[in-house]
Amino acid sequence: MSILVEIIQGLGSIVLSIINVYIWVIIIAALLSFVNPDPFNPIVQFLYRITNPAYTLVRRFVRTNFNGLDLAPLIIVVVLQVVVVVFGAFLRALN
Repeated sequence: MSILVEIIQGLGSIVLSIINVYIWVIIIAALLSFVNPDPFNPIVQFLYRITNPAYTLVRRFVRTNFNGLDLAPLIIVVVLQVVVVVFGAFLRALN
């Protein structure tokens, strides 16, 4: 049973790392939106392709545009941080 728990914890830590990387991608894309980067830049296109599905999902359920400021990235980051805390606590409880 101990090997199974270690495998689950290892896979869980990989999932947590992926979530943390996605949080940073959202933060970078949100900061880039303030400077109006070149839309033909491949890095900018990649960031928008990765973040726009999450933005549209949040915008479908919550009004996120307040006085020209889009709060979708903030909502996504907060929700993902809650997921990280809860999932991390679950993984630690497996011991």
